[in-house]
Amino acid sequence: MIHVRLASLSVDATTNQPVIILRPIEQTADPVRMLPIWIGHPEATAILLALQGVQPPRPMTHDLLRSIVESLDAVVARVEITRVESGTFFASVVLRAEERTVAVDARPSDSIALAIRTGSPIFVAEEVLDAAAVIEVEEEAGVNEEAEVEQFREFLDHIDPSDFQS
Repeated sequence: MIHVRLASLSVDATTNQPVIILRPIEQTADPVRMLPIWIGHPEATAILLALQGVQPPRPMTHDLLRSIVESLDAVVARVEITRVESGTFFASVVLRAEERTVAVDARPSDSIALAIRTGSPIFVAEEVLDAAAVIEVEEEAGVNEEAEVEQFREFLDHIDPSDFQS
């Protein structure tokens, strides 16, 4: 397993779909590999709110999950992106309580939203990086990044709360 960090959260200009980019914390290979995972708009919003430290007046789903884990005297030990099949990524949330460790199947987006809220590390299986990573392309410093951030802000400005109702 490779320890990664959330390098960015943006919107894919082609599909208008949110995408997270995971990057290994310690790069042992050159060129730099990055793992893009396209996620849903609600999950992107949940991740962004956590990254910005926004506390909604009522708990969101991932806040509820964190509270449940904590109330059971457990911790989120880590999040693992375990495999990719036909373009679909699979993850596990590894919980630890006393002497017991349990891995719970989860979507990567939900796992990452929970990891951000709990300060838990994120890991990716080497096989997943080998199968789905892309090589970082050097661009003019800050130009593309600023455009992506602006595009995501524009997306958030036009979100309607009814989009998230089941």
